[in-house]
Amino acid sequence: MLLNAARNGNIDAGVGNTAQSEEKRYPKYDFYSPKKFTRDRLKMVSSVFESYVRVLSSRLNAMLHLACDLEVESVEEQRYYEFSNALSERDVLVLVQDTLEDTGEKEPILLHITTGIMVSMIDRLLGGSGDVEGEIGSDYEYTDIELRLYTDLMRSMVDCLDSAWKNYIDIGFRFNRVEVNPTLVQLIGLDEAVVIIGITVKTAVSSGRFSICLPGTMLSDVFSQMNRETSSMRQPNKHDSDEIMDYLRASELPIIAELQHTTLRLSDIYHLHVGDVIDLGQPKDSKVFLNIGDKRWFDGTMGVFQKNKAVRIDKTYVLSEMGRLEDEGERQ
Repeated sequence: MLLNAARNGNIDAGVGNTAQSEEKRYPKYDFYSPKKFTRDRLKMVSSVFESYVRVLSSRLNAMLHLACDLEVESVEEQRYYEFSNALSERDVLVLVQDTLEDTGEKEPILLHITTGIMVSMIDRLLGGSGDVEGEIGSDYEYTDIELRLYTDLMRSMVDCLDSAWKNYIDIGFRFNRVEVNPTLVQLIGLDEAVVIIGITVKTAVSSGRFSICLPGTMLSDVFSQMNRETSSMRQPNKHDSDEIMDYLRASELPIIAELQHTTLRLSDIYHLHVGDVIDLGQPKDSKVFLNIGDKRWFDGTMGVFQKNKAVRIDKTYVLSEMGRLEDEGERQ
């Protein structure tokens, strides 16, 4: 019946296709190349470079005397070959080194900016309008003067990286060199995990893309150091604790032995003389309260030690009261 209805045109054959096209598509997960960094880590990297583009935007505005709009478009973990395959022989890469502790031969951070927007910025530095879109082709090659200006401009862009990371970790970055033909140099292992930050750069006369390739080893070192610093902040410093206790041991606290309380009239106190006896209403061997800092800490018994009046501690009042309160809490 369904086939007959379809032949007769009573069923809209496009309904199923529309439902399929409207079905939400999910990216496939590559189990052969599992992700190295969690979503929270990538979110932290994204926030770092959002701070970076704010600082860099102000720097470029001042240098070019032109409004530059920068925005973090994407932060993705990839394999290095996906980044390198998108480069051509005419592209230029900037190599940057971080100042973390040197644990061996380091893989550099790579910076790449599309030719059109870079030539536009160089034209602005030379006093031009920056409108060079029609003059830039896929085979454009930088001149020596342009490479020099390219280097100076990228140095300024690298200098802004330090301030972007300062809220998370104490790390610095230094300009290393410019690589004119990146296809001939293998800077990072092809299957090495990297994080690519894509930044869109827009001006009134041009637009382009600024890409930053962070090696996975560098990010792993950064996250490890952040974890160590966080754990050290949580753990108390033993040296500081000992120093504090040394100060506390030298502190003085008054200790008052209290036998009992009584109340007298002012006239009785006025007529007191040496040798008078005040009745406290307690036997002579009653317990004595030891107060430290106006708080009852111990119970003791009055006595004599080496011909001096003394109090022998019989009970720790504070600890016993704490235990009693804990027992009452458990029963409740």
